[in-house]
Amino acid sequence: MRPFDHTVKWRNQLLALGCLIAFAGLGVLYFQHWVIQKPFGIVLFIGEGLSAERIAAARVFAGGAENPLALDALPHTALVTNYSKDFATPDTAAAATALATGLKVSNRALAGDTAAKTLTTLLDLARDSGRATGLVTDGRLTHATTAAFFRHDAQPTDPQSIARELVEHGKVDIVLGGGSADFVAREKGGQRNDARDLLLELRRNGSDVVRTKTELELVPAWRRAHVFGVFSNAELAFSDEIEPRNTQPGLAEMVRRAIELLQYNRAGYLLVVDANLMRKAAEENDGERTLNETVELDRAVAVATRYVGANSMVVVCGDVAIGGLSMNGAPFLHDRGIAVLGLNSSGDPWLTWASGPKGVKSYGAASLNEPAPAAPSASPDDIVHPPQEPAAFYANTALNTVSDVVAFGSGDGTAALQGTIDNTTIFRLIRAKL
Repeated sequence: MRPFDHTVKWRNQLLALGCLIAFAGLGVLYFQHWVIQKPFGIVLFIGEGLSAERIAAARVFAGGAENPLALDALPHTALVTNYSKDFATPDTAAAATALATGLKVSNRALAGDTAAKTLTTLLDLARDSGRATGLVTDGRLTHATTAAFFRHDAQPTDPQSIARELVEHGKVDIVLGGGSADFVAREKGGQRNDARDLLLELRRNGSDVVRTKTELELVPAWRRAHVFGVFSNAELAFSDEIEPRNTQPGLAEMVRRAIELLQYNRAGYLLVVDANLMRKAAEENDGERTLNETVELDRAVAVATRYVGANSMVVVCGDVAIGGLSMNGAPFLHDRGIAVLGLNSSGDPWLTWASGPKGVKSYGAASLNEPAPAAPSASPDDIVHPPQEPAAFYANTALNTVSDVVAFGSGDGTAALQGTIDNTTIFRLIRAKL
């Protein structure tokens, strides 16, 4: 055989091999992107205290009973059971752990089971699949709800150790929220006892540490960023606190910016958003702020659905109901805002609570042995109308209640949100799309 024939033979074999590799690659791409196509962007919102009654009251407060919220536009809805491993009512740690890991744990356990075995979280799975990850909260970054997504310790822990784990082992690309005092030593105005400045350590390791709304907006959006934003020593300001909000981003702003920064990862991203100020306001029996912050969550959901694009998955889920907020009486159809706050025309409160600091103190556990108060006079002149937003039972902070929470969703995989589901189902439907 002539040398020319050998050359042609090898060239043909190499060409055939190249075609085979090309066809195999195209087959893999076809299988990944058309046969088992997965959402590029996945956003999980956790609305602390998000129950059906809360949503109905927020709808009236925001624009009147006839005006739907952004949540109402999400096509799939379910009631969600949320009991923990040892109580019918979970605490925030157990409720968040069920969402983050798909397993029931006892109250006070955080991202671990009763045998102190660490559990894999959604952020772990997303990172392992090549996705970029983000964590956003309007509360402290060290709060139990956010910590459940990166913490790997079943024992109760203090905020300082949670902060250390987030910085040293969290491996989250975009982190935005409050609670800077947990990351800075006392000598520098923080609360840490170990003299460490974790924010400075992050800077030295190449992260963009931002402290204001303006600094967050200036982070370049054309590269895969590692951003750690802490905008307050504790929780962020409520939406009606105008002065601090001049420098602090709101929940919707943080969600928008996180999506803009995460979307440059070719393998997609998972963003977890915790609406914590809803809980803080409810714990204080502050109805106006509770509804305001629920509306803030709704605005953030609207922003997310606008920015994530068509090939995306958005899930909104409550963790545990709190306080038993009710909107009573008969507001007119178009009443909204301050029209449903305070007392109605009969002198009765529009909003009431089941428990909390606005309750009658004689009902508190420390006062059970006190004599009952004297019966009120029958004289109309002696009748005292109740205070605004009274609570039936006194507690230092409003108590969690045995109530189903609600979940909403849009995008591939969220059709499972129907009827009544368990909170661990949220983990499973997101895991299936990572």
